[in-house]
Amino acid sequence: MGALHFEKHRTDRIGWLRAAVLGANDGIVSTASLVAGVAAAQASRGDVLLTGVAGLVAGAMSMAAGEYVSVSSQADTEAADRRRETAELAANPAAERDELAAIYTQRGLDPALAQQVAEQLMAHDALAAHSRDELGLSDATAARPLQAAFASAATFALGAALPLGMVLLAPPPLLIPYVTGASVLCLALLGALGAYAGGAPVGKAALRVTFWGIAAMALTAWVGALFGAAV
Repeated sequence: MGALHFEKHRTDRIGWLRAAVLGANDGIVSTASLVAGVAAAQASRGDVLLTGVAGLVAGAMSMAAGEYVSVSSQADTEAADRRRETAELAANPAAERDELAAIYTQRGLDPALAQQVAEQLMAHDALAAHSRDELGLSDATAARPLQAAFASAATFALGAALPLGMVLLAPPPLLIPYVTGASVLCLALLGALGAYAGGAPVGKAALRVTFWGIAAMALTAWVGALFGAAV
């Protein structure tokens, strides 16, 4: 008998990867846009930096809270579905077995084989079988609120640190080009890395991220310049 072959798929990265990419992308885009908007209003470097730091702290906390609340809602829904399935299994196991067999038949198994598979899987772990094949729930894609909240907050802060670093390094007349240029490059890199980690097309993901990042920064800078001129 040959050695067992274990494959590692990318679906087990869905939870943290989505939160991490979203956090870093939002950190770069929102902070760079904020910095560009305030700088376009002719604010001093100190005011721009203070605004950026406040945006970093507020954004990281907002991302953490938002991810925790939304993913907790998902976890609550998953738990409710499992409780309902547990009750149904206790009340009518034969009907649940037939329901599971029907699912396997729809996927291409012979009805007799589907019934046999359903019986064996339910004998092993009925709730796990129904959670996976009826509800579409698995450990790889399970909602993890704390993990999502931490990943979003940490990556937002890392992403936001880039524009703030550019504020410190850039000559005052070139602050906006430095911030936006570095941010666009990092957004492209982030999009490419996220796509690579998830097995998606790299070029398409990088282009998508940079397009919306440029649009956000350009619009915010225009608004800042408009209000700065008005003041």
